[in-house]
Amino acid sequence: MKLFVAVGTPISSNQLSNIGYAYMTISPIIDKRVAQWNKLFAGFAVSAIVAVTAQFFSEHYGAPAMLMALLLGIAFNFLSEEGNCVHGISFTAKTVLRFGVALLGVRISAELIVGLGPELIGMIIVGVFLTIGLGFVIAKLLGRNWRLGLLTGGSVAICGASAAMAIAAVLPKNQYSERNLVFTVLSVTLLSTFAMVLYPIIAESLALSPVATGVFLGGTIHDVAQVVGAGFSVSQETGDTATLVKLIRVCMLAPVVLLFAIVIRAKGLEDNSEGSRPPLVPSFIIGFLILATINSLGLIPESVAQFFSDVSRWALLIAIAAVGMKTSLRRMLDVGGQAVLLIVLETVFIVGFVLAGLSLFV
Repeated sequence: MKLFVAVGTPISSNQLSNIGYAYMTISPIIDKRVAQWNKLFAGFAVSAIVAVTAQFFSEHYGAPAMLMALLLGIAFNFLSEEGNCVHGISFTAKTVLRFGVALLGVRISAELIVGLGPELIGMIIVGVFLTIGLGFVIAKLLGRNWRLGLLTGGSVAICGASAAMAIAAVLPKNQYSERNLVFTVLSVTLLSTFAMVLYPIIAESLALSPVATGVFLGGTIHDVAQVVGAGFSVSQETGDTATLVKLIRVCMLAPVVLLFAIVIRAKGLEDNSEGSRPPLVPSFIIGFLILATINSLGLIPESVAQFFSDVSRWALLIAIAAVGMKTSLRRMLDVGGQAVLLIVLETVFIVGFVLAGLSLFV
């Protein structure tokens, strides 16, 4: 017996039987995947809506988008407690976050690093590690967990909220992990916004040159957006220098996170909550390094790099909205004044260190 499809191609009964068998085999798999994606979609969608709202507030009222996404996310904390959004919010806070960090690699190139000269590059690198070390030591002295010291120290030293989220992804989890991440993102964003206004005034009072002012702003302000805002509010030359210096600090994200992952693995402190041992080098750091290498070779057109940079920014904005949803305001208030003192001391230290370095090298 022969069967014919609409286009006239004959199909034998055996072929039809095989097609039916294949469909019955694949259909449950497809149904399972669709069910999984449906399970994740609601949480991701609400996180994206919060992120779009935060961006709207940022563009129309001048508030930092990251800060608005975080605060709006906290207001919707109940969505992460129960209901259809729970799994999607967890997925967004973890997987989408790592995806956004990986795409940060398109901002980095070897040409950026070489442009500043060995003295300033060395100063920036030393400042990053000293700030992280200071955070670790002060956290211990204040009786706080070492995780908080590394998290706040890394965010202050490297690139604010983005660094905090990348570092949090490799630190072993405990009951305070999400609270500490939200506190750190909130704190560095507020401090960056404050610094965007205050630091240019400090630079002017110290009679720093346009280049030195750019190094000061790029070397001390936590978040990239606030560095750009502060730098170009002074002059084009200062803005260009500040952005360059800031991107050098961003370059330190991958080696620092990799170092943390190696030490945590060596100490047997890695997070095994998912039932398997995590890889030594997180996949998002591999992605970051691959994109940075490709960009350094000049293989990524500027328009493509800008597109991926925008995707990265949106992914991080959506992820931080989800992180906010997973944290209750009541638990945030439990962080205590010692944590505030810790991140303020780290901020003051990096300001003093960069100013001291400028007196020597610029």
